Formats: sequence, structure tokens, C-alpha cells
Amino acid sequence: MTTRVATIALNTLREAVRNKLLYAVLAVAVVMIVMSVVVSTLSYVEGTRIMQDMALASIRIFAAGTAIFLGINLLHREVDRRTIYTILSKPISRTEFILGKYFGLVLTVWLLLACMSAAFVGISLLAGAPVHAGHAAALALMGVEMWIVVAVATLFSSFTTPILASLFTTGVYVLGHLTQNLYLLARSSTHVGTGWFADTIYRVLPDLEVFNLSIEAVHGLPIPAGEIWWPVAYALVYASLLLVATSLTFSRRDLR
Repeated sequence: MTTRVATIALNTLREAVRNKLLYAVLAVAVVMIVMSVVVSTLSYVEGTRIMQDMALASIRIFAAGTAIFLGINLLHREVDRRTIYTILSKPISRTEFILGKYFGLVLTVWLLLACMSAAFVGISLLAGAPVHAGHAAALALMGVEMWIVVAVATLFSSFTTPILASLFTTGVYVLGHLTQNLYLLARSSTHVGTGWFADTIYRVLPDLEVFNLSIEAVHGLPIPAGEIWWPVAYALVYASLLLVATSLTFSRRDLR
């Protein structure tokens, strides 16, 4: 990462930290984690597992929601405020600008995720629920998943409006968690058109379920090293391809 990219990334992080919405999201997320303890008391069996499963789901949803909301406004806000003209008038390329914004947003989401993870650990210990390496792996892969979510949001924000970008990114996120079901549909469908469509969606969209280790973490199941390193490599490649596409798209955009 060049100095120019790092400068833009840190500036993006500082701007996001000043956003009161970020603290509102964190507060609501902590409330949801606390509420999971209340809900778990309604069950006489596996209460701690229910609590942790709900808490991890809440963390994933709020992290993804923050990544999408901030990502879709990443470039639009700079263009709307015309600050992008000042930035690009300096010796910095559009690609460096995109990378700086991307890494800054990833750092922001990671910071939020770290705070929610700390709340999860603290509340779990207070509730008497076990916390082990499986939970750390599940939370870490959530952070890796955000590489792709932020990259998708950045791509759409580079050529369309925030409203459309939010719809497209949310759609990709939801379908990304259903791609394995689409794969099974493509294999089992007797209709050629349906099978082809499902198979195409499966191959094009990211498989975000590979980053979901919540079940293994909650039930204390062993997690092979391959289930951690393979998703990391997958996210690196997929996010890199998305950033290349974003750079090419943004470099051809008329900002006037």
C-alpha cells in the first residue's frame, strides 16, 4: 500500500468514526446481543447455544449492513461535495483513490466488528456460555467476508446511484448466502433453463456461506484449517477482481 493510498484510507476511517450513525449501529447491535440472552432463557435446553447463535447472526447482519450503507455512499459523497476534484488534482490516480477508500471502509467495518465481538465475548462470559477458538475463527471469517461485501458496494457505487447500489449490493449479499442452494437447484432441476440460470448465478456470485462458521462455533465442532485458509484465499482473489473492475469503471467515468 502506497503512502497516498494509506493517507486516503486513514482519512476515510476518521470520517467514518465521526459518523454518529456508526455508534447508533453499535448500540443497537449490543442491545440485540443482550436480547439474545433474554430469548435463550425461554428454552430449557441449549440456552447458551441459542444465545450465541442469535448473537453471531446479529453481528453478521449489522456488520454487513454497515458495509453496504457506507460503501454505497463511498464515492457518491465525494462527487456530490465536489471534494473529489480537489483530491484528484493532486498527484494521485483514480485507482489509488479507489483503493484508499476501500481499505478505509474495511478498517471501519473491522473496528465495528471488533467492538461487537468484544461485547459478544463479555456477555457470553457473564451468561456462563463457553468462548473458545471456534468463536474467534467464526468472527474472524466475518471480517474476511466483509472484504467482498465492501468490494461489491464499492463497485456499484462507482457507476450508479446510492439507491440502486444499495439494492444491487443487498441482492448480491442475500444471494451470496444462497449460492449453495442455487448449486443444488441447478443439479436437481429437470428444466434446462432453470438449471442453466441457477448454475450461472452460482458461478458468478460470491459464495458467502463459506465464511459462516457459526454452527461449528456454537456447537463446539472441530474446524479444519482448510475451512479457514481457503475462504481467506477465496476472498482475496474475489475482492481483488472486484477492485480491478471498479478501477476500470471509475477511470472511465465522467465526473463533470
